Amino acid sequence: MNIENLMFEFNKVIVHPAFVDTIEEISKIALSLPDFTINVKHIPEEMLFSKGELIVPVGSIKKISLNLKKGVEQLKRGFPITAYDESIDKFISLEGTAYSTSHSLVLLAPNSFIPANYLTFYFYTKSKALIERSKYIRFSPEPEIDSKKDYIRDRIRFLEKTVPGKSILLIDGPLIGGDVYTIMIQSIQAFHDKNIIPVFFVKNSSSNLVTDNIKELRKKYNSDLHWSYKFLKPGERTNFFIYRDRVNPRNAKAFCYLKAFTVSPQRIEVHLDTYNKYNSLINDLMELVYYLLIVQGNIKNPQIRPIAVAEMYARETIRLFDIYSLLRRAGITPTMNQNRFGG
Repeated sequence: MNIENLMFEFNKVIVHPAFVDTIEEISKIALSLPDFTINVKHIPEEMLFSKGELIVPVGSIKKISLNLKKGVEQLKRGFPITAYDESIDKFISLEGTAYSTSHSLVLLAPNSFIPANYLTFYFYTKSKALIERSKYIRFSPEPEIDSKKDYIRDRIRFLEKTVPGKSILLIDGPLIGGDVYTIMIQSIQAFHDKNIIPVFFVKNSSSNLVTDNIKELRKKYNSDLHWSYKFLKPGERTNFFIYRDRVNPRNAKAFCYLKAFTVSPQRIEVHLDTYNKYNSLINDLMELVYYLLIVQGNIKNPQIRPIAVAEMYARETIRLFDIYSLLRRAGITPTMNQNRFGG
């Protein structure tokens, strides 16, 4: 399937089937929502498993120089490239908490980016009295946890359905990000069955996985990012390290640190199965990643160009459906926070 054919599968906004019904149910029970929203990133600092092990490559830790020309060559190979990011709005009320999420995927076309967005809306409450009158409002003793589970499952379903086969998938955020986010690992085989190579990007991290497990580095650096910033020059990356959870071997990844500019590096990681299956392509992929970072050229917020564009579409799409305005027009009674923070 060529890029031209793939373009017909994108350029659309998909709205969750229960989106409108959930809004209508909220209006019927007259929930009181405050007149402010909180834009949140669901993906937390990754929680490294206490019983895991870091496998250090044979020989010394290496610096590997990256080449922009090689990155361009990889771009010309014709692999479809897609990138994912999301934007999440959180609404807090006395009766519960609502989450609106825009899942954004872009396809890198010859002269443009073609988007596909999936918009979801959930309302969680600890009140069983409210859900007795509702089909779509969800009872949840742990709204934060349940919202994350719904978010990651929606993300997986959206990506599995939309990402074309024989392609590269670039995802903002860690592969393993705590117990909830191990759900993402369950989708790896489905991606591989379609010859999709998922690659994950972590810009902010306090992880000490390398510095805590290598004797010469222990207690000398605040974090792995601190160490890699000092270790690398712009245009360099480290070798790949392998992390494996001894309790659950499926929780395994290969990762390296890459420094494109004179700012904090970022961690690039793939599932260990991905690393083993596509090992012959991994080095070329890192050249492509470096090129896409340089093309974006934003030193204040260094990220690869396709993910940056996916983020833009996610933010704009979520604005198309102003959930709070919809709820206000439904006759929602404002809480005290509206008087304090609302316009």
